[in-house]
This record gives sequence, C-alpha cells and structure tokens, in this order.
Amino acid sequence: MSEKIDINKPNFMEKIASFIVNKRNLFFVFFIGACIFSIISSGWVEVENDITKYLPESTETRQGIDLMEKEFVTYGSAEIMLSNVSLKKAYEIKKQIEKIKDVTEVKFENTDEYFKGSSALFKVTFAGGANDDISIKALDSIKKKFKNYDIYVSSDVGFDMSKDLKGEMNIIIVIAVVIIIAGLTFTSKSYAEVPVLLITFGAAALLNKGTNFILGKISFISNSVAVILQLALAIDYAIILCHRYTEEREHLSQHDAAVKALAKSIPEISSSSLTTISGLAALMTMRFGIGRDLSFVLIKAIFFSLFSVFTLMPGLIMLFGNLMEKTKHKNLVPSISFIGRADYKTRYVIPPIFLVLMIAGFFVSANCPYAYGMNDLKTHTMSERQIAREKIKNTFTQKTLIALVVPSGDYTKEAAMLAEFEKFDEVDRSQGLANTEAMDGYMLTDALTPRQFSELTDADYSAAQALYAAYAADKKEFGRIISGFESYSVPLIDMLTFLHKETNEGYIPLDEETTDEINEIYDKIEDGRLQLESNKFSRMILYLNLPEEGKETFSFLDKVHEVLYKYYPDNSYVVGNSTSDYDLASSFSKDNILISILSALFVIIVLFFTFKSAGLPILLIAVIQGSIWINFSFPVIMQQKQYFLGYLIVSSIQMGANIDYAIVISSRFNELKQKKDLKEAIIETLNGAFPTIITSGAILAAASTLIAFLTTNGAIAALGESLGRGTIISIILVMGVLPQILIIGNKIIERTAYEIKKPDIITSNTGRMLVNGHITGKISGFVDAEIHGILRGDLSAAIRLGSVETLPEEANTEKEENENENNN
Repeated sequence: MSEKIDINKPNFMEKIASFIVNKRNLFFVFFIGACIFSIISSGWVEVENDITKYLPESTETRQGIDLMEKEFVTYGSAEIMLSNVSLKKAYEIKKQIEKIKDVTEVKFENTDEYFKGSSALFKVTFAGGANDDISIKALDSIKKKFKNYDIYVSSDVGFDMSKDLKGEMNIIIVIAVVIIIAGLTFTSKSYAEVPVLLITFGAAALLNKGTNFILGKISFISNSVAVILQLALAIDYAIILCHRYTEEREHLSQHDAAVKALAKSIPEISSSSLTTISGLAALMTMRFGIGRDLSFVLIKAIFFSLFSVFTLMPGLIMLFGNLMEKTKHKNLVPSISFIGRADYKTRYVIPPIFLVLMIAGFFVSANCPYAYGMNDLKTHTMSERQIAREKIKNTFTQKTLIALVVPSGDYTKEAAMLAEFEKFDEVDRSQGLANTEAMDGYMLTDALTPRQFSELTDADYSAAQALYAAYAADKKEFGRIISGFESYSVPLIDMLTFLHKETNEGYIPLDEETTDEINEIYDKIEDGRLQLESNKFSRMILYLNLPEEGKETFSFLDKVHEVLYKYYPDNSYVVGNSTSDYDLASSFSKDNILISILSALFVIIVLFFTFKSAGLPILLIAVIQGSIWINFSFPVIMQQKQYFLGYLIVSSIQMGANIDYAIVISSRFNELKQKKDLKEAIIETLNGAFPTIITSGAILAAASTLIAFLTTNGAIAALGESLGRGTIISIILVMGVLPQILIIGNKIIERTAYEIKKPDIITSNTGRMLVNGHITGKISGFVDAEIHGILRGDLSAAIRLGSVETLPEEANTEKEENENENNN
C-alpha cells in the first residue's frame, strides 16, 4: 500500500528556505560583518614562497635543507652580466664592484665561464643574506653605478615572489571580472542578475581569503590562484539558483519563488558540488604537501561558495527582484539545434574516433616531458629578473650546484672525498675548507708542524714553537709540551684562528702590518667557516657540468650518494635543486597513479548514486578522463616541458569540475528521452544545457588562460595553461562526443539502472493548482494521464511522476488561460 505524504505542507527544505528568505536582513548583517573581518584577517595570512618546504620530511632534500638552515650561513649573491665591454674594462669594473659597501667577494676571470665575446659575468657575494637590507642596498648600488651599461642582474636578493604575484593577480582578477560580467550578461535573462551574482561571488571569495590564516602558512600557488579558481569552479551554483528563481517567478510571487527556488536548488547544487570536492579531496593523498595545501584552500572555497549562494543570494534576489523584472532582455544565447542534429547523424562515427583518440592520448601523455623544478619553465610574460637569467644562461655555460653535508672534524677524509669527486667528468670543480688554498699551495685544513708554519709565515722558528706551545696549553694537550713539537701538527685554519685570538688579546705582540694581515686572513676564514663549517657539520659544494634535472643528472646523483656513503655512511646529505627535483620525480609516479584512481573513484561513487545507474558513470568518466589524456598529449606534440604539479592539480580539478558539464547534459537527456524520441531529446538537451556550459566553461577557460599569459611564475603559468586547455577540450567533448555516446549507449544505461522504490505521493486538494507530471486519480472524475497546466476544482490522486503545487487565487487569470490554451 502506498505511503501518503501531504505535499501541501512545507517539506524540510522549504522550511529551511523560508527561514533564510524571511531572515535575509539578519544574513546581510552577518555577511557585512564577516566581510569586514575578512578584509582585516587577510593581512594575517602567511605565504610560503619556498616550494621545497612541502617536500615530505622523510626526504633527504627536506632534512638536508633544514640542517643547512640551522647549521650554516648562506650569503646573498648575484650574477651580473655587462654586455659590450672589453676584457680590460671588465677587470676595471670588477675592482669598482669590490669597493661597493657590503660586497665581500667578486669573482671574474679571463675564462669562458666569465668572459665571452664582449660580455662579462661577475659573480658577486654580499655581506648579508638574500633578504637582508645590506645586501639589497649593495645590489641597488651596483645597478645604479652601472645603469648606463647593458646590465642584466640575476639574483634572489630582495626578491619577494608573493609580492610580485599579488600585483599580477590583482590585474588578472580585474580582467577576469570583466570577462565574467560579459559572460553572465550574455547568458542572463535580466541585466540585474549580474550584480546579484557578482556580490555573491565577491563575498564567497573574500570569506575564503580571510579565513586562510586558520591554515597557518599557505603556499604561493594557493594564495595566487585560489580566488580565480573559486570563481570559475563555483559559478555554476549561483547560476543554477538564479535560473530556478526565474522559472518559479513565472507563476509565483517574488517571495514564494525565492523560497521554492532555494528549496529545489539546495539538493541539486549540493550534489553538483560533491564531484568537485571529490576531485579536490584526491589531492590530499599527495606525498608532496602542496597538494594538501591547495586541496584545503579550494575545498574551503567551495564550502564558502555554497554558503554564500544558499544564505546571501536569496536575500539579494529579494533585494534586486523588482529591478530584475524591469531589466529583462531578450535571449542572447543562440539556438544550437544544428549541433544536436549533427551529433545524432554522427552517432556511429564519432565514438569510435574518440576511442582511438582516447587510447592514443593515454600512450602519448605517458611520455609527457615533465619538469620538476621551476628554473627551466617558460612563461609568456617574463619579468626583468627572468629576462636577465635567460640572457645569462644563453651567453655563458651554467653550472649546477649541489651541496654535501657531512659530520665535521676530519679534514683528511673531506679532502680525500673531494679529490675523488673531481675525478668524475661530470664534476667541474669542488669547494670546501679541505681544498681551499690558504698560502703558497697549502690548504686551509692542511696540518702543519711548527717548522712548516714558520717557513710559510716567515716567522722565527722559536716563535713558532712558542705559538704551538700556547696552542697545546689552550687545548689542554700537555703531553705535547713535554714530548716536544717537532712532529706536532695542527690544521692551518685552527692555528691561524688561534693566532688571531692571541694577537687581539695582546698575548702575542706583532707589528701593525702583520696584525692587519692576520686580521684579513681571519675574516676570510670566519666567512668561509660560517658558510662551510659548524660545530657538528661541514658543507662542501660540487659544481656539475650537467643540467639541473634529467635522466643523466638523476643517474649521476646515484654515483654521488655512492661515494658520499663510502666516506660518511651516517648523517650525510646531498642537497640542491637537482636533489629536490629528484625527490619530486621519485614521488610523482606514485602520486600520479593514486590521484588519478581516487579522483575517478570518488566521482564514480557520486555519479552512481546521482543517476542510479552503473553504466552511465563509466561513460561520463571515460569522456572526462579522455579529455585529460588528450590535454597532456599537447606538451609532447609541442615538445614543451610540463610542470609536474600542473598535471596532478589540473587532472584532479578537470575530473571534479568539468564532470559537471557531462552531468548537466546527461540529466537533461535522461529526463527528455522519457517524453521524446532520442533525436529530439538530444537536440533539446544541448539547447537547454548550452547556456550553463558555455557560461561556466568559458569563464574557467578564460580565467585560466589569463593566468597562463599574464603571470611570470612558471609553476602558476603551467597550471593556468593546462587547466584552460583542458576545459576547452572538455567542452568540445561533452558537446560533440558525449551526446553520441549517450545515444548509442542508451541500452547499456537502462540495463544497468536501478531504482529505489519511492512511495506514491497521495494528495487531496481543492482550489487552483499547478499540475506538472503524471498523476493517477480523480479530478472531479477519474484520470490517468500526464498533465501540464493549471486546474481549478477538486483533486485526489497519486503523483507517479512530477508535482502538484497550490497557487494563490489572485494570480493572473489571463496568464492562466494562456497556459491552459498552450497545453491544449
């Protein structure tokens, strides 16, 4: 027996919707306060510019970087190239740079590494770190002094990535807003809809940005692209509610239309958002922490978008309702019936072609040339710093630097290891305290006897013995004093440091010239020690004749580890951009497979319960997954490096967000095929779905492409380019391939469908009613039919499919008559 449900009483969703609409002023006050707070709190957000901070703590690179930051000092440096100068002039310029305050070292030689053609390269080291004022001022002084030359400066000194990106994104957002306004105006039914949508978007974006401080630090990627992606990903939600309201307003008052529209939209929009959230949630499984960072920020963005659409937008609709009525305009979206007819005619041709392209895309995209560092990424727009780096790179042979961090205390072992590394053809040279020359061929770490020390420094032998005796006493090595000093050897660096200490304390009197010389040597020693030695660890640098990344470089890193572990099996690390890229490459394949599987699985589960079919979700996923493989075949064809993070993020977003386009078409088709033949159903489906798809898709594609062309950051440019291209491909496939698949796969969809038995809705009503669907019962007599129109009288019937709504008696009679006439 059927369960009776009285639909004349407001259901749960209608009660919630009625509360929101009735309490709209309360929500206005809340949003005003929340937005003011968000403007203030957005300044609390910390941005992390160092992408290596998101490497897993278990990786060698992450451990090595943390150790180096703790144990060593890294001074700011710059590569400065001057073009159109002679060799003689270059040496003069070197001396001029050395005289600038807080410049500690200038490297320049008559070799191809420093002078080629008429271009001179100066490698400058400053007295402070990259972000210290003294380094920034010193670099500014160099730029000012040589501003009349053709000068190119490549340096991290004073470089604030987040500040540069903020300026770029502000410009991008302004242009994106113009595009959004144009897109919304084109597909809207009333000009006043646009401000309603923009205010809703703006509030959601502001709330998300203002609450990012809760996450602590967020990456420069999340901070830069979150607003644009939020607007693009969540625009569908507001459009759905707006279109629902327009439909309900045809036969209901403004208040009732807003309530009905919201009640119907909440389940529909929530279901739609699940696919996007599912795709983003897959990013959380990445070993590389940037995935979790971006996932949290964007999922939070989706929730705030939903919250704004559900609680703020209904009030805005009521506020702008009258204006929306007055500013209605004719439909600007053209009919695309020709696409539907073409899709039906090619239903047996296009799917096999797509299958071939999909398989080809799978194999071609598998060979995508990924980049794991950002230094080799090309951008359409380049900053002055990037132009300088590219110019220097193309003029001079660049070396790849890697650092070796080992336990300190054994200079002999360090020297032997560095000597072994220099035997490799891949190593141009090495640098460490153990192979840094001090005087007359002696290295800083060479152990010298008193006689050797006296010969090196031209000091009296007896004075050298006295110095060694004082050193032994200071180190409490009293046995040396008793047994004599003939064989007592001390590393030169330690003896010079001790001599400086004793001289400055007045225990060893020296003439002024010798004292100045000792002080100068000591300053260089201390400078080297701060960079290359701590109480626990030593740092050495290898300069490689290899690119930063690639198979050859990664293969040589294995050899480096082999030699390193032979001398230092424990607590030793290899650190650098190459090792960071190596760690990322190692984790990429696992992250790639896991995210692809989870993204598809999460979306399939959502679609399974949405469409109550096992076959349809597989068909939809095939289309979107095919678009992903085709998308990442382009870098292979164009021989253009693709940033690995772009693939992981874009494939996840493309799967989660673009599947909505497929859902819109599939939902409409499933509904229309019950009433029309397949040809008419697909034509009407595409005409109805086109405005939503073209609005959302065009905005996402345009915003992403804007990012790609206007940002100077390689990682973000790669992300924007891939997402923009992928969105365009997805739109083409869901409009030009999915319809054919739905038509020829209709039997599969129906045979794999299941239905949860719903109770019949029995209603008894009297008066004026809007009937829309199939009913079985009495209308002043028995009826079993599909009815679409307005009835006046008595109704007692089971609602098999559709709805019955009570209408107010004072509604427009002429309109009622027209609707009945049209239905008849």
